Amino acid sequence: MTLTPTQNPSTDIRRLVRPAMRAAIDRLDAGTRRACGYHLGFWDANGRPEASASGKGLRPTLAVLSALAAGVPAEEGVPAAVACELVHNFSLLHDDVIDKDTERRHRATVWARFGVADAILAGDALLALANEVLGEVGTVTVAPAVARLSATVRRLIAGQSADVSFEKRDDVTLEECLTMAADKTAALLACSASLGSVLAGAPATLTSGLATFGHHLGMAFQLTDDLLGIWGDPAVTGKPVLSDVRARKKTAPVVVALTSRSAAGERLRALYVQAEPLADTELAEAAALVEESGGRGWTEAEVDRQIAAGVAALAPLPLPAEVRAGLTSTAYQVRGRDR
Repeated sequence: MTLTPTQNPSTDIRRLVRPAMRAAIDRLDAGTRRACGYHLGFWDANGRPEASASGKGLRPTLAVLSALAAGVPAEEGVPAAVACELVHNFSLLHDDVIDKDTERRHRATVWARFGVADAILAGDALLALANEVLGEVGTVTVAPAVARLSATVRRLIAGQSADVSFEKRDDVTLEECLTMAADKTAALLACSASLGSVLAGAPATLTSGLATFGHHLGMAFQLTDDLLGIWGDPAVTGKPVLSDVRARKKTAPVVVALTSRSAAGERLRALYVQAEPLADTELAEAAALVEESGGRGWTEAEVDRQIAAGVAALAPLPLPAEVRAGLTSTAYQVRGRDR
């Protein structure tokens, strides 16, 4: 696969990676395969083929671009792309169970459709497949690649654990919130943006620079997700209106508001600690209070800062022009995404 400097690489890379994703889940037993394929959008709950797989394909795109950055063909980055996408979906399956979310991508989540046990086992299967697919690469670079992916999974779990613990606390700081985001989301994007180059045996300066780019992109992605969790359009996001406020999540804009020492922030705190579920009018009020307290403005500005830092991290790297353009384009797409 080749890229032109002006094209968006995501579509072509998804087309390249999709058959390998299908081949990976085809290794599973029939029941687990059905749940995983449903989650990934290969078929509906009855096994009827879907038009296209769901998801944005950000992690596979980064993984393949990182292989191209190291000067190898795109196909050599496919195992890294598949491994990162499988890990990502492992986390989504478990997150939906933990958060009791009944809808993702405009249809029922796996646990809501097939049951909690099936969703947990499907997530476990995807994690096992990620290591299996990556471990089968027959080069001397496979060991550091597997080690990088495994360390990333540990950080992802730590971030998810922190996210869950925040729901039981009313003293979460912004620093803690950003550390959680770095572990829960940015770690996997940093891995995705560098894993293809690790498999290619690229110099440490290149893999490190790509990982730094991925980290900043991951922070921007999570902060944008925080904004969409409050102000996103449910018809586009596929999640219920004001979903994060309804769950009283301590996301970055909420924590900025809660720690603002403003009257709006104190009113928001009172809503967040009340025992009863928030009524629709209270949900709307909470979103307005987050904005009034500066949470929305701070988060939007931080998204821009993180993307600028990510693009700056690419500047000293010896990248082919088309790869630099592809990575930069991917970064700015995160800023403008609406789902």
